[in-house]
Amino acid sequence: MKTLLIVWYSWTGGSRQLAEAARDGAVEAGGVDVRFVKAEDVQSEDLLSADGYVFACPENLAAIAGVMKAFFDRTFYDVLGEIEGRPYAALICAGSDGENAKTQLERIARGWRLKRVADTLIVNVRAQTKEEILEEKSIGEAELAKAGELGATLAAGLEMGVF
Repeated sequence: MKTLLIVWYSWTGGSRQLAEAARDGAVEAGGVDVRFVKAEDVQSEDLLSADGYVFACPENLAAIAGVMKAFFDRTFYDVLGEIEGRPYAALICAGSDGENAKTQLERIARGWRLKRVADTLIVNVRAQTKEEILEEKSIGEAELAKAGELGATLAAGLEMGVF
């Protein structure tokens, strides 16, 4: 059975909700083992033993969140050349636009030579004040459905051997 690894980090809940929706979509699609692991807990072996990935994180200060960056820093060279061609998709929860975080995450994935199989989903919660930025997020049903579809797509593609 193929394995889909969902690596996520969330501070105020938005990215967690997106990652959970992707997980639920993948589980509902069936046919793959879905592993749901916080970025700070992921080890290189987790990446090596997975057949595909979903990365979910917030945009902080126009970049991927530090905890997510630390995950990439900690594992990048250990798996370099070992996971080439595996499929991935990404989810970004942003307060402004998320484009720089998307660019940064996709560049890291290109360094690993992963295959992006879906457009990176950016959910903009339009948090602009200190209070809005720090409050617990609530992601809308339409965005959660898109994240669920992304998870289901990865799972189905892995199961069918498309990716």
